[in-house]
Amino acid sequence: MSKETVTGVQPALFLWARTSVGLGIDDVAQMLKRKPEEIEAWERGDAAPSYAQLEKLAYQIYKRPLALFFLPEPPQEELPQREFRTLPDTDMRSLARDTYLHIRKAHAYQLALKDIFDSRNPSHRRILEQIYLSPKRDVQEQAQEIRSVLKIEMVRQTGWRNDETALKEWRKAVEEAGIFVFKSHFKQEEISGFCLTDGQFPLIYLNNHTTKTRQIFSLMHELAHLLIRVNGLSKFEFSYIERLARPERELEIFCNAVAAEVLMPAEDFRQQAISAPTNLENASDEFFTAIASRYGVSREAVLRRFLDQKRVGRQFYEQKAKYWAKQKKKTGGGNWYLNQGAYISDRFAKEVVSRHYRQQISLEQAADFLGIKPRNYATLEEQILRGAGA
Repeated sequence: MSKETVTGVQPALFLWARTSVGLGIDDVAQMLKRKPEEIEAWERGDAAPSYAQLEKLAYQIYKRPLALFFLPEPPQEELPQREFRTLPDTDMRSLARDTYLHIRKAHAYQLALKDIFDSRNPSHRRILEQIYLSPKRDVQEQAQEIRSVLKIEMVRQTGWRNDETALKEWRKAVEEAGIFVFKSHFKQEEISGFCLTDGQFPLIYLNNHTTKTRQIFSLMHELAHLLIRVNGLSKFEFSYIERLARPERELEIFCNAVAAEVLMPAEDFRQQAISAPTNLENASDEFFTAIASRYGVSREAVLRRFLDQKRVGRQFYEQKAKYWAKQKKKTGGGNWYLNQGAYISDRFAKEVVSRHYRQQISLEQAADFLGIKPRNYATLEEQILRGAGA
């Protein structure tokens, strides 16, 4: 049976499934251990795979239900190429299959949010109803509006004991303002995160592989994207931003400026920099570390602020940032349940647990919403109720 040729699959389904995860013909051929000509023939309708090959395509390569391939035509699904219009075509083509799958998972979360919250955002003070950012307005003024809605005062921010606490508190404030925040481990490490706009359930999705301080900056950067009502998929390297078209480049620079101002308000930052030497390039690492610790950001973010103020040169910034990057410590995998609890939006996870407790959804439904097997539900439920992870 495994060698029997599949019948009834429209060629357009093969093409759609492949492009929806950003794979080329050669990529699929290599993963399936077949010749590229065979894959092309399937997509033209000149030939068809065996059932065993179709199962591997569906479950292992394209990550789609097998039944989907027997639809009369590809389902209507927004592809990343159209969603992230601010990215150059070359960047979209360079997205890894893993990144495409994360974007698809984020959409699945939005559908789950719609289901679990009965199509209505539960927040009583939605930031998207209060703020609409504009590059034409003063950045400091708009950043203060964001801090005001998030209810983050400087005395509270400087009291957070470490980066993990800072990330947890910023994330909690963003979620209370009606934005759902999810995380996962990206194989494509240069991507810091992305956001998806929506009338009721806007979502931010962070790369948990990056440091806590990088995640904090990414959270604010993606929030700025949402407050302009534009989907964003972000990297923070100079080379990436510089090769964007002018409108998109200006948008990324603006979102970075907003994120920096929210996290390090200009007046307070100026006060902290008073003790700096006249030539900041002679400042010690301890000087940058002290400022970074005050705001719960990276030393690179602090140095970037000085670069934007033209107090250090770009060459110095890039050399120092590269040096600090090499000092970052890799952490182990940790507790699976703690990680899973940190990955899922806290507000969403607690609502799932609450509805299961009230017998409004079954164990199987609750486990499906949380992306786990039913037998693992009880342990993850305990972690969620404890408020696990950042």
